[in-house]
Order: sequence, then structure tokens, then C-alpha cells
Amino acid sequence: MDIKQTKQLIFLLMLLLVQGVVPLKAAEDSVVIKNIFVFDLKEMIAPPAWHTTRKAIRQAEQSKADVILIEMNTYGGLLDAADSIRTKILDTSIPVYVFINKNAASAGALISLACDSIYMAPGANIGAATVVDQQGKPLPDKYQSYMRSLMRSTAEATGRNPEIAQAMVDPRLFVPGVSDSGKVLSMTPSEAVKHGFCEAEVNNIKEIMAHAGIRHYKTIPYHITATDKMVRFLIRPWVSGLLIMVIIGGLYFELQSPGIGFPLAAAIIAALLYFAPLYLEGLANHWEILLFLIGVALIIVEIFVIPGFGITGILGILFVTGGLSLALVRSTGPGFFDVNLMAMAKASLLVIIAGTLALFGSIYLTKAIFGSRRFRYLGLEKIQEKASGYSTASEGYKAMVGREGVSLTKLRPAGKVQIDEQIFDAVARYRFIDKEETIEVVDYQQAQLIVKKKEEHHG
Repeated sequence: MDIKQTKQLIFLLMLLLVQGVVPLKAAEDSVVIKNIFVFDLKEMIAPPAWHTTRKAIRQAEQSKADVILIEMNTYGGLLDAADSIRTKILDTSIPVYVFINKNAASAGALISLACDSIYMAPGANIGAATVVDQQGKPLPDKYQSYMRSLMRSTAEATGRNPEIAQAMVDPRLFVPGVSDSGKVLSMTPSEAVKHGFCEAEVNNIKEIMAHAGIRHYKTIPYHITATDKMVRFLIRPWVSGLLIMVIIGGLYFELQSPGIGFPLAAAIIAALLYFAPLYLEGLANHWEILLFLIGVALIIVEIFVIPGFGITGILGILFVTGGLSLALVRSTGPGFFDVNLMAMAKASLLVIIAGTLALFGSIYLTKAIFGSRRFRYLGLEKIQEKASGYSTASEGYKAMVGREGVSLTKLRPAGKVQIDEQIFDAVARYRFIDKEETIEVVDYQQAQLIVKKKEEHHG
């Protein structure tokens, strides 16, 4: 073979090599790889689950995901959290798939219906969406009616049969060939596929992608930060209840002791831990926090400024309860009280129970701590002996009504007065009384005399 033939052979080989490589590279460039954003809902549907969904969908949108895939295994949870998740899924422009592995009951069924495609693992179930209380008993029909409408509208929005969706809530609804047992509807994978509520029965994500016609893809897992973990923990209902107990208990202890100390600091820290994550989640608004602070101020005024307990104290309790409760509930409109009534009722019940436990627990601890030898020094040890002029007998107080005496201290409004040779705790009824003023006893209450200045005349 001469040099010319050798060159021709080399050129031919190079030509064949180029013709083989270029089409291959072009084929590689034509492959479209889909981004599949994956996160789990394998817990009770509550504020933490809503927090996860909101953050995950935001991350998916930022990463320009082609599909969002939710792997679900839940027995349900709170309706307001489920409604928020449902709305978020419906509002996103990214197609959302749900892989039910193994349960999508109650609130989980509502969330699944909001997804564009539903896939179920063998042995999975979807349905049983009747609204129940903490004991599992069905709530009154007004709550069921709201859930029925949510299920119907969600099914309509995603192209599914609204009658079948409603049958998951209402056992009275008869759907021929689907629901005729007189019980709320739950469906297996084969039943869900038959009635158009499930795309296919699958075992894993790979099979989901194959059924959806996505051959080339990569999964992007949801990334949860340390801050997110802390927020998720703090907004759990039982944690919110404990924080409410610390807030109420801390305020109670502080009002029982002079000066500013640890109980007030504990109450302030608990209030920050309570309101801050709820504010970040968009649940608590400025005015709800302000309502709580006004309530605390009114209670303090009632205790230290106004004798007895009246409208100021009642308003203070209502404001505190309202502020704590409304902070737990998402607003449904621009108005102050545009909230889901069932969610508000549950939030108020949580606040009332936690506040009551805190109050009775604080009273018990007060007696236990200050009554023990080890902590006796925390309380006042001086005994007000009768021989020194002090008297606490109710008959003695009753006998003082109508008597005159002298204020030993300034009454702002509380202080001490002297009648004859006896010293009494007293509260000014109408206004502050300076020291060494002539006073007249008009009433007695809770081991205190109610007095006024001698020259005052009120009806």
C-alpha cells in the first residue's frame, strides 16, 4: 500500500468516525431531563404539614421543577391546615402528583384530590373524610356540609367525579355502583382506578414516571433548614398549649410577688416563642398580638388600680384569650374576624384548657413552694400579730363598716389604715388617698377594707 492509498484510508476512517460521533452527540443533546421535586406528607395534617408544603412548593418553583411529587401516608388531621395545603396545590402552576403509600384518609383525601395525578401503592386506601372531634365522633352537619363542599369543588377543579368525592364525607349519598352501603366511601387502588380517582397502582417513583411517560428525570428532595425544623416544632398544637401555660402561669406568679423576676421573664420568652413562629407562618397578625398585650394591660390595671373585679378584668381576659386564639387561625378574608369558625372553636378550646390548667397549676405550686421549708424564704416571714394591732377576722372587718380612721400609708389604691388601735389592709374605692387623711369604711372584701376620704360624697 503506497502513501496515497494510506492517506485515503485514514481519511475514510476519520470520516466514518465523525459521522458516527456527531449523530450520537446530537441524540444526547436532544434528551430532555425532567426535574421531579419530591417531599413527604407522612404525619398528621396540622400546621407543621402546612409549613412543609408551603416551603416545598416555594423551593420547587425556585428550582424550576417540572413536576412536584408528594409521597403521602396520613390518617388525616386539622381541616384548616388541610384546606391551606389544598389551596396551595391548586394555585401552583407546576403539575402535582401524589403517591399514596399507604393511607390518604380524611384530610389526606382532600389534599390528594387537589393533585393533578393520583398514584396508589398496593394495599393503599383513599377516603373516609367525615369531620370528627378528638374522640372520633362525627361533628354536627354544618361542619360536614363545609367538608362536602370542599370535596366537591376540589374534585371539580381537578376533573374528578364530585359525587364520588362527596360520598367520602356523606354516608347518606347513594352513587350507583360506587357507594350504596350507607357508610362513608373509601377506595382501594383498583376501585380508585376504575372510577377515575387514580392513574395507576404502582410500587415506587420509577413506576410513576414510567406511567407518566417521563423516561429521563432526576429527583430534587425537599431541603429543610434548622430554622424550619424549629418553626415546625413550635407550631405543633401541644407545644402551643405548653407555651400558653407558661405565659399564663408566669404572669400569675409575677403578680403574686413583688418586683420583676424570673416568672415575668419566662412569660415574655414563652410569648415570643408562641407568637414569633405563628407570625412568620402568616397566622398571627399585628393586631392579634396587640390584642393580647392590651388584654394583659387591662388585667394588670384591674388588679392593681381598680378595687374588686369588674368589666376591665373581664375585657382583659377576653382580649388575652382572643389574641392567643386568633393567632392560631389563618384569616380567610380582609376582616378581623374572617376566620374558619371550626378552626377558631378548636383554637379557643386549646387556649381555655391550657389557661385553666396553668391557673390551677400555678395556685397549687404557689402553696407547695411557699409552704415548704426549703423555699419558705421566698415568701414574707413576718407574722402580723393581733397584739401588734393587725386583724383579719371577717367579723372584725364587718364591724368596721361605717367607722372612721386615718390612712397610715398612701392608698394607690391599696395601703394600710388605722381605726382606733387596729391596723387594716385597705383599698381606696374612688381615687387615691394621701397619707394621714381621714377615711371612712364603706365596705370590706377579701380581707380588705374598702374606704373613701371622709369629705367625699358619692351616690
